[in-house]
Amino acid sequence: MSWHTESLLGWDLETTGVNVETARIVTGAAVDYKQGDSADTLPDRARMWLANPGIRIPAEAEKIHGITTEVARANGRPAAQVADEIADVLAAALSTGIPVVAMNGRFDFSILDRELRRYGLRTLWQRLGGETPPGPVIDPFILDKQADKWRPGSRKLEALAVHYGVTLAAAHTADADALAAVEVAVAIAEKFPQLQVHPEQLHVWQIRWAAEQAASFQQHLRKTDPYAVIDGDWPLIPLTPERKVRALLGDLAERWEQMAGPAPDPSAGLFVDEVTPAESARVERASTYRTAARDLRDVLRTGRIPHPLMTDAELEQHGTPEEAAS
Repeated sequence: MSWHTESLLGWDLETTGVNVETARIVTGAAVDYKQGDSADTLPDRARMWLANPGIRIPAEAEKIHGITTEVARANGRPAAQVADEIADVLAAALSTGIPVVAMNGRFDFSILDRELRRYGLRTLWQRLGGETPPGPVIDPFILDKQADKWRPGSRKLEALAVHYGVTLAAAHTADADALAAVEVAVAIAEKFPQLQVHPEQLHVWQIRWAAEQAASFQQHLRKTDPYAVIDGDWPLIPLTPERKVRALLGDLAERWEQMAGPAPDPSAGLFVDEVTPAESARVERASTYRTAARDLRDVLRTGRIPHPLMTDAELEQHGTPEEAAS
């Protein structure tokens, strides 16, 4: 019997950002699904969570999912409780062999993993008693790219829903996205019979496909950016010592950017007659933070120290040519 005719659990998270090492859960939903279920019964089949992420929700994230910092603080539950409950729901499904369907699952599983670690809670691996990433997981993003790899156009959930004739009435709400992910995955399996296999087999295939797809995309990006890196791990990006350090440095760069504030409007200075010493000091300080953040992000991206910093380091160690000759 193929996985697409059996019970499935659709799952989705909405978060504060896209960096799996620093983003926090804002909302989550898990939807029980069996072929033949209708959207009318969604409220009875969906479990939903609203968390107080403990940090401000950036405007960019708020525009996507519509949850403000004030709403999350007023109505959200402690983030640790939400992450713990979500992990329990996923573990309960996976332990009984029910596949979890998640669109671009490496993101959601990695976010949940980091949240659980952040609060000293058992990871999903630990709850399942295994040493390998949890499964079986079904990812319509991976399936579509593999089964219909040469089709042009977007592969975001909204685009896949349209392409496969799935209704997605409220994109970027966790329950609607979770249900749509399941329905898209089922539609893909119906269109491509080669995917109609045991879920454990499909899980193993997706691990290989995800790595191949990431390598191909990285090769494409490196035509214009030689330092581009696309992670091929799936369904969970492992937390390595290097990732921990990079996450800390990324946090530091973000903090400096926030301290610098928005970049100044070049035309604004044309109409200022006189700048006070205090304002001049503020602008200089903001410029210092902004430059430091840019340099740090360049180091993270390229692995190389920016040239001016390298020059300063060399001068400090060896002195100027004149000093060296004397």
